[in-house]
Amino acid sequence: MSRDVQERESEFVDRLVHINRVAKVVKGGKRFGFAALVVVGDQKGRVGFGHGKAREVPEAIRKATEQAKRQMIRVPLRDARTLHHDITGRHGAGKVVLRAAVPGTGIIAGGPMRAVFETLGINDIVAKSTGTSNPYNMVRATFDALKRVDSPRAVASRRGLKVSELQARRGETAVEA
Repeated sequence: MSRDVQERESEFVDRLVHINRVAKVVKGGKRFGFAALVVVGDQKGRVGFGHGKAREVPEAIRKATEQAKRQMIRVPLRDARTLHHDITGRHGAGKVVLRAAVPGTGIIAGGPMRAVFETLGINDIVAKSTGTSNPYNMVRATFDALKRVDSPRAVASRRGLKVSELQARRGETAVEA
C-alpha cells in the first residue's frame, strides 16, 4: 500500500455498532455466518455506514468498513461541535429526533446513534429514538435526519440572501411571535 493511501485510511475512525450471528441448517449440522454494522467517520463532518456479511467476523467487519467508506456523507456542523438546527428522521419503524445542544452537554444518545455522532465529530447533541431499537433502522433513521441538515449559508444561497440578512429576518420573526 502506498503511503498516501495509508494516510487517507488512517484519518477515519470506525466503530462497530452491531454483529449478528445467523445459522443455516444443513445436512450434518449448522453453518454460521456473521453480519456486521459499522460506522466510519473523520470526526470533521463526514460519516458513513456499511453492512457486511461473511462466514467469519473479521471479514464481515472489513466488508462493512469498505462499504461505509464508499457511502460517506458530509454534514454541516455549527462550531464543529453540534448541529445547526433540530431535525427528525425516520426509516421503517425507526424514528429519531436530533436536537442541537449548548457547549458542555455532551452526547446524550443511545448506542447506535452515539457511534454515528462520535465518528461524525459532534460533541454536544441530544437525541431520542422512538419506535424501534433495531440498530440497522436506528442508524438509517439517523442518516436520514443528518442528510437533511442545512447550514445557514446553504439556506441563504437558496433564498438569494446573505447570511446576515437571513439572521436579521430570523430576529424579526422571533420578535413578532
